[in-house]
Amino acid sequence: MVLGAEVGLTLNYVIDSSCSKFKNRHAIGMAMEEPLTYKVFYERIVALAARLRDEGVEKGDHVAILGENSPNWGIAYLAIVRLGAIAVPILPDLPESDVHHILKEMQVKILFTTQKLIEKVYELSRELKGPVITLDDYEGTSGVISVTPFTRYLNEAVIALRSSSEDLVFPVVEEDDIASILYTSGTSGFSKAVMLSHKNLTSNAYAASSLMEVESGATWLSILPMSHTYEFTCGFILPLLYGCRIAYAGKTPTPAILQKLCSHEHPYVIFAVPLVLEKIYKKRVLPQIEKSRLLSLICKTNIGRKFIYRRIGKKLLKFFGGNLALMGIGGAALNPEVERFLSEAGFPYLIGYGMTESSPLVAGGPSGDKTIAIGSTGKPLSGVDVKIVEPDSETGIGEIYVCGANVMKGYYDDLEATAAVLGSDGWLASGDLGFLDDAGNLHVCGRSKNVIVMANGENVYPEAIEHKINAFNWVVESLVIDNNGKLEAWIYPDYEFIDEKTAGSSRLERRTYIENLLETMRGELNSQLSASSRLGKMFERREPFIKTATHKIKRYLYYGQAVLG
Repeated sequence: MVLGAEVGLTLNYVIDSSCSKFKNRHAIGMAMEEPLTYKVFYERIVALAARLRDEGVEKGDHVAILGENSPNWGIAYLAIVRLGAIAVPILPDLPESDVHHILKEMQVKILFTTQKLIEKVYELSRELKGPVITLDDYEGTSGVISVTPFTRYLNEAVIALRSSSEDLVFPVVEEDDIASILYTSGTSGFSKAVMLSHKNLTSNAYAASSLMEVESGATWLSILPMSHTYEFTCGFILPLLYGCRIAYAGKTPTPAILQKLCSHEHPYVIFAVPLVLEKIYKKRVLPQIEKSRLLSLICKTNIGRKFIYRRIGKKLLKFFGGNLALMGIGGAALNPEVERFLSEAGFPYLIGYGMTESSPLVAGGPSGDKTIAIGSTGKPLSGVDVKIVEPDSETGIGEIYVCGANVMKGYYDDLEATAAVLGSDGWLASGDLGFLDDAGNLHVCGRSKNVIVMANGENVYPEAIEHKINAFNWVVESLVIDNNGKLEAWIYPDYEFIDEKTAGSSRLERRTYIENLLETMRGELNSQLSASSRLGKMFERREPFIKTATHKIKRYLYYGQAVLG
């Protein structure tokens, strides 16, 4: 028996409740492997918490997790917060310098990591005072850092728990206690440490649970990093609330690997970033249509296009295992053309909007609401208030403000930055621009810092132009910038497409082909844009843009550069 007063909006309460109700159901595991039951999952959490307590971890201490998705990641996190300690999840793709900054600032007592990522902390070996535990059981061969394999550490903890006759006593954890400190990987630089309480995270998961009905036992396929709030809340805490099973894909899967996993797991829910759907649309949907004169002709009419899209939509559902009831899409904006396809194909999707500072969901769905407008993020979640501040008199576009139990406690050790976005009345300035339509749907237009104000005073939203550019099947991604009052676009092409079209051509012919593509596209786009939004030049970029964990381009890295070769 575990003693200690708990309240309903702590992560500990959520886990206690779910593991009691669903103890014999499957809870968590790697895809295509035998999962742990809720009963075993719970025992491991409690045993590890007791072991960490005995290692000297106390309420309020910082414990870091730098690792890829796995059941052990989840066990480690929930054991940390069981003690009232603060989990510091670190995104696996962060550069070494960022990892060093986080670990130095957080002064962590214990670090959980993996073989793939441990090299990022080698230079900090003298500064890491506590144990380094490898979630993948890496034994360590470099001699630089002494490590303890997780399974051995956990097994010793489980044996100690089972052999003890004493009741476990953990610190009292309350809903307003900090559960996590997460470093943002935003598009405007200057990563901030966001403090999220138990109540922030659980209230958001409870609100998200009202978006659709899900029966316990359903499978959720996890393909996004747990160290990001989007996957943590929607792909970890939410399915545990439902009593569902989580299957981890491991590293981000290619479309072929994703199809294999889905055919085995038959997932009911997947949360993804737009890039996943956009790749499938460009690589698997568009080629089917463009390579067939008949299909291309049929798709020129609305009725014909919808008929063909419905047929393709059925194949797409089969691709995802044939049991998919919801594809949650968030983390970045979805290309409007891709959304139109998903809608007309009858594909079960919902688009959400949020940010780390709101734990993260602000708006999305609900499922089955016929008034959700294409291009919007649906309605604000239950218990989350949204208002538009200083809206434009003509467009209604203003800054999106958010208020609710999901709004962060503030930025760690940064009162000035906190005060700049979080008012004493609880309203959070998102930094995003948008509007609410007559049906209550939230439309997000872009970041306020990204808006380009032209000489005539017109506001240009570069994201809208980039969506049009990215709709071309030979474009992977793009970035629109202001160069001394003129708009320019950098294009990263799909070189597989280019190679296929220029097979047997000389380097000069290949170069000419790309230049013609760029100029033809510029002409087509400018015919659709207002005079002040037209593109003066387009340049080929020969490597992908640097992006955040949810695949948004880190724009601040490219501002002030006129041409990128």
